[in-house]
Amino acid sequence: MKNVLVLKLGGELLEQPQDLDRVAAGIAALAEKSRLVVVHGGGKEIDAALAAAGIPKQQVDGLRVTDARTLDVVVAVLAGAINTRLVAAVRKAGGKPVGLTGADAAVATVKRAAPIVSVAGEKVDLGLVGAPVSNGSPTLLTDLLSRGYVPVVACIGSTRDGQLMNVNADTLASHIAGALGARRLVIAGGTSGVLDEQGATIARLTSRDASRMIKAGTANKGMVAKLQACRDALKQGVGGVLVANGRRLEFDTLANGTIMQPDCTQVVR
Repeated sequence: MKNVLVLKLGGELLEQPQDLDRVAAGIAALAEKSRLVVVHGGGKEIDAALAAAGIPKQQVDGLRVTDARTLDVVVAVLAGAINTRLVAAVRKAGGKPVGLTGADAAVATVKRAAPIVSVAGEKVDLGLVGAPVSNGSPTLLTDLLSRGYVPVVACIGSTRDGQLMNVNADTLASHIAGALGARRLVIAGGTSGVLDEQGATIARLTSRDASRMIKAGTANKGMVAKLQACRDALKQGVGGVLVANGRRLEFDTLANGTIMQPDCTQVVR
């Protein structure tokens, strides 16, 4: 599908009313110029809900270890509170959002993720965490996009036998971008792109550079999953990938095809 942009939003960009309103207005304006799919996370709100329920938080290299109790909280926060709030804000801004999860119409058919080897060298079972499979179907997304709607997707997937799974938002956004043949994937969060060891933004990275950062441990825990998602998107043929500071994201220049943004990293093959 031509002229598709996939925008992943970190949950930190959706917590405060002023941030939510700015992002929603940007989404509504961008969707008038480009076919747009939004994928969102919500890590901090999940953490708060887990703490309120007395459930310990477990994360490895930015990936949440998810047991059955944790999954119930993840689904409630992502598919319930955050997705609904974002959809309402985009509608208020004049957009045509449709709230979804990856479980809807096989948008993100997943399998249980294999145990990972952490940056620290430990083998870790992530539990009820899903890895998208290649034969999921983007048909619902393409139908909505062709009719001018903005799919807003919470990062939850389903296996073929109906088991809900927590899916890392960066991973899901990368998968959707690849499935749609997107011209660009933008991963927007609270940090100024990918940072070097001195804390400065790296303007440009290759996939090989990203691999080296992960292997050397110079990428912080939250950035590992993002860099892996960037590499995967490029392998799937996505035209370009940006890791950007969502609070400084210039939505109008994204629509105009400008690659660079303030405080961002361009990741290339």
